Amino acid sequence: HLLGRRREREAIDRLLRAARNASGGVLVLHGEPGVGKTALLDYAVETADEFRVARANGVEGEMELPFAALQHLCAPFPALLERLPDPQRDALAVAFGLSAGPSPSPFLVGLAVLGLLSDAAEQQPLLVVVDDAQWLDRGSARALSFVARRLLAERVALLFATRELGHATAGLPELAVTPLGHRDARTLLESVLSAPLDDGVLERIVIET
Repeated sequence: HLLGRRREREAIDRLLRAARNASGGVLVLHGEPGVGKTALLDYAVETADEFRVARANGVEGEMELPFAALQHLCAPFPALLERLPDPQRDALAVAFGLSAGPSPSPFLVGLAVLGLLSDAAEQQPLLVVVDDAQWLDRGSARALSFVARRLLAERVALLFATRELGHATAGLPELAVTPLGHRDARTLLESVLSAPLDDGVLERIVIET
């Protein structure tokens, strides 16, 4: 259960509602570490109970591995890979290390991922959740940015969480996640305490965090 966050929850609800109606879209949540972005992604997943969910995380240690995050995101759809046009299928196969060949065209990789996600959403709306997008490897970031700008009549909702807006997310619909209000922050703190705290100590913790 999220305390507060009405503005953020409404934005996520609109995104999901649009995807249900075959009007795909994207939303980039951004804010400082620990502000609650991952909790909002979890809210989206819990709310989208009729959606198929695909998740990926940017990993700082994998930023130099091309297409690492993209491979993790597309791994649940191996059968759909075979349905792509040959040039797109071959590009993804090389990107994911499934076959040898020259470095794939970023355009073909982007088209392939768009086609893959669109096919996955034909039978059931699809929610794509990408956390820690600031640590996406460059190839994955470019492909997901490509997809995000071409979601039109698809039943796909794409939700990013990142510490700050970067090149890949520039120009996309975004929402700054700000700290909780004082009352909600105090309620949250009290909900996880195993024993009562002095009121002054509670206030100090709320103010400092």
